[in-house]
Amino acid sequence: MSHSLDASGAGGSDTPNLDFAGTTPYEDYVQADVLTHLQHPRSDDPGEMVFLVTTQVMELWFTVIVHEWETAARALREDRIEVALDALKRSTYELESLNASWRPIAQLTPAQFNAYRAALGEGSGFQSAMYRRMEFLLGEKSASMLVPHRGAPRVHAELEKALHEPSLYDEVLRLLARRGHAIPDGVTERDLSRRYEPAPEVEAAWTAIYSDRDQHGELVRLGEALTDVAELVWRWRNDHLVATRRAMGAKTGTGGSAGVAWLEKRAQKNVFPELWTARSHV
Repeated sequence: MSHSLDASGAGGSDTPNLDFAGTTPYEDYVQADVLTHLQHPRSDDPGEMVFLVTTQVMELWFTVIVHEWETAARALREDRIEVALDALKRSTYELESLNASWRPIAQLTPAQFNAYRAALGEGSGFQSAMYRRMEFLLGEKSASMLVPHRGAPRVHAELEKALHEPSLYDEVLRLLARRGHAIPDGVTERDLSRRYEPAPEVEAAWTAIYSDRDQHGELVRLGEALTDVAELVWRWRNDHLVATRRAMGAKTGTGGSAGVAWLEKRAQKNVFPELWTARSHV
């Protein structure tokens, strides 16, 4: 009679099944073998593996966060605020994990980074299509950002579609308009392919919402969830800036960007701007 054995060689009814035809169900679901064989360092420096895996992990977090924000935008379009709040809350945990991804590479000295920097060639996170979709969902639209992706038709088509769709904040402001707040047509019917610019009427709407929590409790919770997201995006940009400063100082960035100067400019901007300025008037 054959007996099922666990990893220690002891039998028992609580022993997991260890014998599968083909790959394991875990492998079928997670595709771990694919994920762990996607690393192809281009230098002999051992530190490049850390940099490569960390940036791949960032791409996976970008993908999850885009999913959450698209879920939230769709829910807001359908007036399902609770569903949107759940997605936004999940995205804050994911943003915290994304931001923590800087830690393995934030301590690089210039010499350590230079040991494999040449292997990047013209590669730069600036060229990440999924990160660009994140930025578009935040209202940071720019048609010129599609240019680097012209050689990848599927990716270019996805970005072009996202460029012309409402951002997460556009859906929020359309919801406020449906709830009776004086959001002008110039905001709700704006050219969606352009960067969102703050409007005094939107600031006034958020001021009114925050000034009367009893009447607008649900919208205050939405505003706070968006502010949590905006704060973590700001922290992401600042962590990126600090990591780059430590690794390469003020040198030109990979891919020909302005490096630290570009990141400093980005770090000064807040997404969902009226949620920040309205607080001065409550």
